[in-house]
Amino acid sequence: MQGKGLIKFFLVVMILVTVAQYMFVIPTNAVENDADNYAQNLTGEDSGEAYRIARASYLDSISDQEVFRLPLIKSYTYQDLKAQQLALGLDLKGGMSVVLQVDLREFLISLARNSKDPTFEEAISAASQAQQSADDDYITLFADAWRERADGKQLNTIFSRNDALRDQIGTNTSDAEVERILREKADETVNLTYVMLRKRIDQLGVVQPNVSLDAERDLILVELPGVENPERARTFLQAAANLEFYDVLNIDQNSVNALVQADQLLERRQALAAGRDSSELSATTTVMDTVYAQDELGNLTDSIASIEEREVPRQTAGPLFSILSPNNGSFGPAVVGIAEAGNRAQVMKYLNDPEVKRLFPRNASFRWSATPLDADDQGTPGNLYQLYQLELPRSGEAPLTGEYVTRAGSGPEPNGQVAVNLSMNSEGGRIWARMTTAAAADGNRQVAIVLDSQIVSAPRVNGPITGGSTSITGDFTVQEATDLANILQVGRLPARTQIIQESIVGPSLGEANINSSITALLIGFGLVLAFMLFYYGGAGIVAIVSLLLNLVFIFGALASLGTVLTLPGIAGILLTIGMAVDANVIIYERVREELRVGKTVPNAVRDGFSNSYSTIIDANITTILVAAVLAYFGLGPIKGFAVVLIVGVIASVFTAVLVGRLMVDYWVEKKGTMTFWTGGSKNLFADININWLSFRKISYVVSSVLVVASLLAIFTRGFDLGVDFSGGYSYTVVLDKPVSAQELRSALEGPFQATPTIKSVDSDNTYNVVTKYLIDETNPIDGKEPQDVVLAALYEGVTAATGDNSVTLEQFSNPEFTGGTHITSVSKVGPTIADDIKRSALEAGVVALLGIFLYLLFRFKGKRYSMGAVAALFHDTIITMGIFAACWGWIGFNMEVDQAFIAAILTVIGYSINDTVVVFDRIREYLNSYTKRDSRTLINDAINSTISRTVMTSFTTILVVLVLFLFGGASIKGFAFALLVGIVVGTYSSIFIASPIVYDLSGDRDAKEVKTEADTPVTTT
Repeated sequence: MQGKGLIKFFLVVMILVTVAQYMFVIPTNAVENDADNYAQNLTGEDSGEAYRIARASYLDSISDQEVFRLPLIKSYTYQDLKAQQLALGLDLKGGMSVVLQVDLREFLISLARNSKDPTFEEAISAASQAQQSADDDYITLFADAWRERADGKQLNTIFSRNDALRDQIGTNTSDAEVERILREKADETVNLTYVMLRKRIDQLGVVQPNVSLDAERDLILVELPGVENPERARTFLQAAANLEFYDVLNIDQNSVNALVQADQLLERRQALAAGRDSSELSATTTVMDTVYAQDELGNLTDSIASIEEREVPRQTAGPLFSILSPNNGSFGPAVVGIAEAGNRAQVMKYLNDPEVKRLFPRNASFRWSATPLDADDQGTPGNLYQLYQLELPRSGEAPLTGEYVTRAGSGPEPNGQVAVNLSMNSEGGRIWARMTTAAAADGNRQVAIVLDSQIVSAPRVNGPITGGSTSITGDFTVQEATDLANILQVGRLPARTQIIQESIVGPSLGEANINSSITALLIGFGLVLAFMLFYYGGAGIVAIVSLLLNLVFIFGALASLGTVLTLPGIAGILLTIGMAVDANVIIYERVREELRVGKTVPNAVRDGFSNSYSTIIDANITTILVAAVLAYFGLGPIKGFAVVLIVGVIASVFTAVLVGRLMVDYWVEKKGTMTFWTGGSKNLFADININWLSFRKISYVVSSVLVVASLLAIFTRGFDLGVDFSGGYSYTVVLDKPVSAQELRSALEGPFQATPTIKSVDSDNTYNVVTKYLIDETNPIDGKEPQDVVLAALYEGVTAATGDNSVTLEQFSNPEFTGGTHITSVSKVGPTIADDIKRSALEAGVVALLGIFLYLLFRFKGKRYSMGAVAALFHDTIITMGIFAACWGWIGFNMEVDQAFIAAILTVIGYSINDTVVVFDRIREYLNSYTKRDSRTLINDAINSTISRTVMTSFTTILVVLVLFLFGGASIKGFAFALLVGIVVGTYSSIFIASPIVYDLSGDRDAKEVKTEADTPVTTT
């Protein structure tokens, strides 16, 4: 073999690099042992919530400190060390995963300087609606919607008013050019949002977070392993951190009268809408007179002493006063009134009514308090929020924003409250000094500190604040103040983010997945090793060493690439083990052929390896093509599966072909020989001489029947669509008492206001509950986030089904709780991401088939090979999907069609084409070498000569996938079953579909010509 020295060099380098990669585990374990000892000493426990909090606190405190140094090379923090190791995904470790949609709606409105142009507003609304199901990005959707409504109006009229765009967009700029500029600005915004979000997540204290950007779809994927407070994580991920400072407008008599008039106006309008005469309304109403306090000199101040009520026409409260209680002097002078959480949106709708707005001062703007009033004397949690009246400058923007903040921190105040301390630059300090000077001079007036349109603090100003420093107090806990300071320190996100997909996995489920995966990995690997020893003897030892090296390189490469290992990733490793055997089998079967025709071992090894290279390259390139499609179109775990498959294929070729050749040559040179069979395997498949093409008409009929039956099943029964494709909330619930699926379904119909989907998981009393209840809702409901309302409904139904209410809602919703009925995982998929996943799955399938067709067309120089391969792939895909459509619901394991199923289908495509290419390669070799022979005989001989490889590779792959199916856990069974079906069908199609099509498209070349001895092809004899 040429270049042995170069191969040895790369082998040594790869081993050294991989060993060095693994060595980072030692200092990492030392740090984590210190964290264990610290937590045990502090809590006196070695497990439990207090122990975990203490351990996480220790690791967070030293995460940015140097803990290890390579002399003369580099120093490492704990975070650096963890980044050098293979991270475990949520399904193996537990934690939270979200997909964030960068909201470009507000971004466009901002670029348009809040334009009230009706056409612009209609186009924005239409684009937001179309985004739920359209293929295009938001900017394209907006441009299309504008063109439909513009009626000749130019897009530049909307954006040329923005000073920042004036140099790029003028009165003569075309709509196409404006669209290009908007897309360019949007891409910059999405990238900057991603960068700033990464910085924010670094402040969250999560070890080995995984954050990636899907720029084509404006999506940010975030995985937070081990996170224990999902609500805190949601705040970090979604808070825009738009910090603003406003002057307030104190409530005076005019403001009070404006409220009364607004209430009357709304009541008259409702009466007219109901067909009642407004003159029939009550004769009296309540008017409130404001009484201001006096200072020591007897002068009136801005402070309200009391608000006195007196009766004038009409007594009953109208629409506004029925949900908003006016300030009766109990609250600050800038507070308009108070309302319950669920009524806030309606109050704002009333106050933003054009006719109502005209009753208030033109510079008045209203904002709600961020937190409710304190609990009452009975301890009932507060549900009443204060509505403030702020002074809006003529520019429409806050006089001071967070852009001027240079540093943010947190700490205790002298009064015991926890505060967020801010430092501003010189310009910010000047503006803040001016605002506080004016407020102090105006009788200790308040200023409002607004974060994301909610007032977090409205302190009175006793005197001017100079120097550019201030503090925010708002009844924060220590954690809330620290988080707010961290968010403000990073700065405002350029665009808002919205969670459109979310998954939470409990650590107990992750531990179960790890245990089952390790079991499957060890059993599958052990069976393959035993088989290779039995079948190939001495050469089997070389194959075992190659496989071991393969695993070492795979894990090392995945760690260095920063790949997150998930359950599909482990499935990819198992699949790689099965497929890694393929290169060895191709080589060894070819060596056995050479030995059977009488060649010496050294010559047989030389010819066996050299004649196998082309086949191995073709087979693995097609697999990499499919994996690359998966990596591009897939999300989260599927992308990880694809990366594992690509790394595994490359490592397999290197270890089996190059390193394997080194070992075989060394053995043969040292021992003079090597065995490639054992007594039990020597003559297996040795004398096969089957006329495979004679069965092609039968196989065409059988396959046609199977394909038609599959299509009928697909179009009549359909699929059990997982939450990935249908959208909705998915919960895995472990019940403490036996309950049937029908009982649970009936109990949940009321709370969910519809019938949910209930599926039994393979462990006792464990169910998967899927519902679309409130999945389209994005606004709070009675002060609660929609996911919290859905969770409460689930708790209500499950409690009713079990008849056991000893578990609280907090315990039930905690994936780490083990003392009774609880959820172990939560997943939310919004309609946007569900449509996106379906579209991506279709695109991935089309691109994979097209890529394979083009590669085979280029590689085999004939469309008959491409057409035969694509026909076989279509055959395999339809039958696999048809079996899923026909069998779901009556087989005792989950057969959902989800992202993992799509990965399985594409893997089947890769495997099937791998198998087909091996046969094609031999057909092409025979057709080119024996030009005087008829194609029927040559194709039969090619299939006969490769049948041993086909059977061996299929057997070893089925072996490991069967182990994965039996031991891999419930969440991977559907994936493994699809692979099993696909491998069997793919093996069949390469012989009975793809090869016969090549024959039928080739034409029988002179079948009557007489054979000659020199022209007889080599077969397995």
